[in-house]
Amino acid sequence: MPGTFSVPFQQVLDRITPHLPPYLRKIEPTPYGGVTFEFAPFTGHEKEPVKPQSYYDDLRLNYVPESQDAAEYRLRTVARDVLDDLYEQAREQWKDAAYVAELRRVVRDAPERWRAYEREAKALEAAYAYLRTAEAGREWPAAISRLVDAQDRTRAAAARFDERAVDIATAQDRHLYAGLGHTQALTEAGYPEAKDWHIGDGFGGYFRDGLTAKVDRLIEEQEQHLDKVRRLSGTAH
Repeated sequence: MPGTFSVPFQQVLDRITPHLPPYLRKIEPTPYGGVTFEFAPFTGHEKEPVKPQSYYDDLRLNYVPESQDAAEYRLRTVARDVLDDLYEQAREQWKDAAYVAELRRVVRDAPERWRAYEREAKALEAAYAYLRTAEAGREWPAAISRLVDAQDRTRAAAARFDERAVDIATAQDRHLYAGLGHTQALTEAGYPEAKDWHIGDGFGGYFRDGLTAKVDRLIEEQEQHLDKVRRLSGTAH
């Protein structure tokens, strides 16, 4: 946008009115030569806002050299700039809405699956912590068996959450250039608790570093620690 209008705003408005979108609620000049727009809220299910074909077909917006007609050159330049700015701002708002709309579609029962994982993860933490007690030494095989069961249940719960996380991560990658950050978009979609979720990465359509991978690393650390304890203690546990 130019820093100041070199032509009356009403002339600009008259020139661009045929190309204004139906979702535009208000268009007003600012005291500093800019323009503000107010749009009806986007749902994200609309087509991406683009300048209509009428914009390109309008002979009154075609380029004319300044040397040929200075007044018309200024009017057309400002009019095109206003329309460009309008559709760019609309596109930015639509991109945020489209991101939120897709998250609402793909999250589904992810909150319940995350809560199920948290329950199993706490049980795993308790089973592992129990191995440090004197009582565990008196029933070591049974305590280890319970730990293995807890590991298996936690990993299964993580895998179930990843079934939803892969779609969420893919949506995050697809809407990488939206103005909303991932946590903010999930909050806008109705899931503020998602700030605690381990989503993983869906970059390029390939899912990696999900919750299952995180649990696998934890299990490996636990087993390495137990191996070291057995080795240093010289026990058959």
